[in-house]
Amino acid sequence: MPSTTWSATKAKLQLRLSVQRLRTLQQKKEAQAKSARRDIALLLEKGKIESARVKVEALINEDVTLELLELLELYCELLIARFGLFDQGTREPDPGISEGVCAIIYAAPRTEVKELQILREFLMHKYGREFSIGVMENRQGCVSDRVMKKLVVETPLPTLVEAYLTEIAKGYGINWSSLATKAEASEGVSSKDPAPTAPAGQQSGQLPAYSEDGSTGEAPGRPDVPSTGEDLNEKRTPSVPSIPGDGPEDDFEALARRFQALKKH
Repeated sequence: MPSTTWSATKAKLQLRLSVQRLRTLQQKKEAQAKSARRDIALLLEKGKIESARVKVEALINEDVTLELLELLELYCELLIARFGLFDQGTREPDPGISEGVCAIIYAAPRTEVKELQILREFLMHKYGREFSIGVMENRQGCVSDRVMKKLVVETPLPTLVEAYLTEIAKGYGINWSSLATKAEASEGVSSKDPAPTAPAGQQSGQLPAYSEDGSTGEAPGRPDVPSTGEDLNEKRTPSVPSIPGDGPEDDFEALARRFQALKKH
């Protein structure tokens, strides 16, 4: 068990010191990565492809470590923001800080940040031996998958190495193409579609002959186009009936006219 006893004041101070140290280390590693990219670009320019690939693998591993440091910095800032949850008297951390506590206890020994390792001792003393052993064994997956993936040591995939080389060459203006790009280019050349050929009967460049009535010799006569809706409407529209002329007058009008004529006489 760690000899450092729990002290809320010292633990909070150690959190702040860890954040500062993590940021400084990230800046240092970013400067080293920039220098490494420049060296890789020079190797590509000189045609030393294998040496460039070896350096790229080391660069990829450093980038993964840099991402781990960024995660741990975020966890430290989270614990500072929620530091009041440490005041609870439970033997396990509150769910609001549990992920950050587990990440620091598990990952701190795998970093070169001394301040983070001292903070880890505070946390282990706070939550006890049984909890700390469970975290170190990652029981029930208590450590975040993001942290676990950053701690896996493995050889980078060839496709990832090629992608790094391509981006570095592009960034420094070096005319270099990866093996995948060359393979795609060769496949594209070999798989080009042949030029389209003219239909049978027109390959000689002669136009189809027309008969005297204006129709071609190949296609049959075009069928009559059915009447459109407007034509049908015109055909179906009944003719407007004509206004009838003056018909025979009814009896009342005839009597009225006769009565007027009698009054004149």
